[in-house]
Amino acid sequence: MIAAQAHTPEVGVTIDNAMRAIERENKRLKDILPKNFARPELDKRRLGEVVDLFTNIQMHVHGDSKDILGRAYEYCLSKFAEAEGKLAGEFYTPACIVKTLVEVLQPYKGRVYDPCCGSGGMFVQSAKFIQEHAQNINNISVFGQDANPTTWKMAQMNLAIRGIEADLGKHAADTFFHDCHPTLKADFVLANPPFNLSDWGANKLSDDVRWKYGTPPNGNANFAWIQHIVHHLAPQGRAGIVLANGSLSSQSGGEGDIRRALVEADLVECIVAMPSQLFYTTQIPVSIWFLNKDKRQKGETLFLDARNMGTMITRKLREMTDGKDGDIARIAAAVDAFRSGTLVPEKGFSAIANLEQMAKQDYILTPGRYVGIAEQEEDAEPFDEKMARLTTELQGLFEESHRLETEIKKQLGSIGYEL
Repeated sequence: MIAAQAHTPEVGVTIDNAMRAIERENKRLKDILPKNFARPELDKRRLGEVVDLFTNIQMHVHGDSKDILGRAYEYCLSKFAEAEGKLAGEFYTPACIVKTLVEVLQPYKGRVYDPCCGSGGMFVQSAKFIQEHAQNINNISVFGQDANPTTWKMAQMNLAIRGIEADLGKHAADTFFHDCHPTLKADFVLANPPFNLSDWGANKLSDDVRWKYGTPPNGNANFAWIQHIVHHLAPQGRAGIVLANGSLSSQSGGEGDIRRALVEADLVECIVAMPSQLFYTTQIPVSIWFLNKDKRQKGETLFLDARNMGTMITRKLREMTDGKDGDIARIAAAVDAFRSGTLVPEKGFSAIANLEQMAKQDYILTPGRYVGIAEQEEDAEPFDEKMARLTTELQGLFEESHRLETEIKKQLGSIGYEL
């Protein structure tokens, strides 16, 4: 029906009516979908061309209709994030980061929570992980919230498309001041909070029950997010939190004392230093904190330096490689080995530190302090032999260069151009 009306003045009204029909069939989307396509200032010719784009798409992707539609929505989100630049940080976490969180935490069953859920990417990847491992998506319960009304609606749509039931609260709300799930104790928390959020209202929450390990400063909400998440973890709960690297070493505003208290409480299971240029939104270097309320390796923390991982896919953007032998699998395998007590530390990549060793570092958790520098492969070729080989290769390159120069001049001369 929409396609048939694509090139008529009524296309906007038709789309609005379709949105209302979708909301009637999906009660959780009530008042969520946009219904303003009929407004006079919207160019109906361009709107019709957008309809044509979707009408003419050939669906060659394998999978059911929900899977195909979900992939299309995810693709549009990523492209929108790329176009939006810094504004994208409010709703989009790069898929490779989300996959890293999910592969390490392995949320097969239980309550999954994201206190700043953006467009719902954490939940989508969790559902994919469960399906890929032949588990039942109904074994998880999804909880989240977000302060941005538009982003909150995007999450509702993203999850509805995939048939994922979720409780994101009745409306968008500030997590610190209006916790939509005050009694929740989650089995898994996956979160990418706003980096280094300032003026977040600490002075109005100074006696909050969540600040068990110290009152976070108003100038930076990093340790407010961490403590909010710890507060919502079940007795055996695990969390993965993406934070700016400053959280690993900052001593200002009492942050060093809070970090020390978290370490001494044996909550920090693993710290992963991530590569640069993973985000559309910022060049701030980030790390992932993996917290665990019931660590298998008591009194020890795993440090992974993944800063040299990833592949540049554009001039400005890097991605962690996926798949059996990819970057994400290597990180997940290291964490699994650590948990099972079989990890052999790899200089330059992985190290295990106990409380005493972290205390000597003044509880600074930067992985580079612990993993050291990777050993360079020893060059056994004698210097004289190497120089003779290299100069011979260089001479050959010079000769080839001269041959090509002569050939180019010859070809140019044949068409009347002399050098």
